[in-house]
Amino acid sequence: MDRDANQQSSVIPEQQAATVQETAEDRQDSGFTMPEGAYLAGDRLDRDFWKGITLPDVSGRREKKKGRAGRIIFSVVSAIVFLGAGFGIACVTARGRGVISNFVTGNKHMTFDLPLSERPSQMASDLKDEYGRYTAEGIAEVCGQSVVSLDIYGTNSISPNGQGSGIIISSDGYIVSNAHVVDKGTVAIKVVLNDGSEYAAEVIGSDPKTDIAVIKIPAQGLAAAEFGDSDQVKLGEEVVAIGTPAGYRNSVTKGIVSGLDRRVKPENSDMYIRCIQVDAPINPGSSGGALFNMWGQVIGVTSSKLASVDYEGIGFAISTQEAKPVIEALMEHGKVLDRSRMGITFYMISEVTAEAYGVKPGVCIDSIDPDCDIANTELQRGDIITEMNGIDVMTLDDVPSYVKSFKPGTEMTCHVYRPATEEEEAREFDISFKLEEDRGTIVPVK
Repeated sequence: MDRDANQQSSVIPEQQAATVQETAEDRQDSGFTMPEGAYLAGDRLDRDFWKGITLPDVSGRREKKKGRAGRIIFSVVSAIVFLGAGFGIACVTARGRGVISNFVTGNKHMTFDLPLSERPSQMASDLKDEYGRYTAEGIAEVCGQSVVSLDIYGTNSISPNGQGSGIIISSDGYIVSNAHVVDKGTVAIKVVLNDGSEYAAEVIGSDPKTDIAVIKIPAQGLAAAEFGDSDQVKLGEEVVAIGTPAGYRNSVTKGIVSGLDRRVKPENSDMYIRCIQVDAPINPGSSGGALFNMWGQVIGVTSSKLASVDYEGIGFAISTQEAKPVIEALMEHGKVLDRSRMGITFYMISEVTAEAYGVKPGVCIDSIDPDCDIANTELQRGDIITEMNGIDVMTLDDVPSYVKSFKPGTEMTCHVYRPATEEEEAREFDISFKLEEDRGTIVPVK
């Protein structure tokens, strides 16, 4: 075979040569370099030259290198995080959780853990002072069981239309409250005890003139309150009120006695009653609640209707001396019987005032009820009653106290002084009349 034939047999078609050349270039691009002297520049390779040759897997090496590097970086980062966490825990343990933030805030928030200590065990004697008087906490714990909450239902609704309070007066379920609270319960009255027990109540009796009412629930073994003598209350002594203001059950407020023997007229009543003035807040819902002295005795029945929205720090409670006969009458008869009235409204003229105006002291008539027997006498507005059945009338208490001692229908004689006018001189005379059944018209004006 001649040389030309050998050359022809070793010649690679141009298209295949180009493919070989591109493959070589690809190998070079992939990082593979032919050994020096493997072939001469410009030589053409046989198409089967690459067969049987295994080239190194460069891409796999790169992936392995990358994986190894990633594991190294991960290990380094993990070590740093672990060391940092350990350092942080050590700092927090030694200096508090705020230590890290102090690097930024300038040591202003070292720690924010607030320790809470357990309360020391309390003895029963801790609820009283050395004189035997309860603390406010003692009143709340011991006496609060005698005060109940009232939910008032006035329409066919599942929710109450009003709320109030009450005081347990007997272990078998009798409770005293305010008439203006109870009288609104036309559908139902629900009583909620201090422990959350609920009962439906029935009205035993109500007296709107004194704002006192008595209801009863079917329960036994209740903690009845102890009632004290309000006439022994002293000005300035501490008191505690318990009730349900604004629907907040078992609320406790504390204050002092700000005034004694205050004459206050309940709303929708024309009769003034004796009250204790206190600075402990008395709000709607407190009505019918208890005013305790520090011996744990009820000395008054609180009533928000005796307070004015125009003033703050002035609350009133119906004194126990005023409430006692009404409560007893309501429990026995369901109403107040044999309560007499004259049928007048009046104000008092003291000796000093009388001397200044040149008149006599006594009860100055402001108005006369035309439906009463006293209207049939010659008594008129501006006259002054100086005596009742021969007894001098000198104080505001003299008239209602004296009249209440007689039954309706009793005849009474009063001595009257009529001041001088431009038409006639001053004169004095007697009038006689029969007392009427009390409708609340024996009212001092102010």
